[in-house]
Amino acid sequence: MAKSLLVISRQAPWSGPSAREALDIVLAGGAFDLPIGLLFLDDGVFQLAPHQDAKTVQQKDLSANLQALGLFGIDDVFACSHSLAERGLGVPASAQPLAPDAISQLIDRYNQVITL
Repeated sequence: MAKSLLVISRQAPWSGPSAREALDIVLAGGAFDLPIGLLFLDDGVFQLAPHQDAKTVQQKDLSANLQALGLFGIDDVFACSHSLAERGLGVPASAQPLAPDAISQLIDRYNQVITL
């Protein structure tokens, strides 16, 4: 039985390479059929905001990576509902909202957790 992995992305897409690295890890795991999940937490939920202009902040546009998650078999994509509300973001269609008290239960479902 393969070990499962949860990647928690806590950085905004324009704050440095961490957001891109989190997506790269998830996509690589999906390519090898690793049971994998992705949780957007804190400023990481900004990655789910529509209509981002990455060129204005001189960063790579991550929207194509997000759209590719399903193609790599990554269906377990979550976003902290509290983080979304705090930042004035609606619930994205690309992620299942999770209440803060459910996050610890989610983490317990996975063998390994990486936070970026």
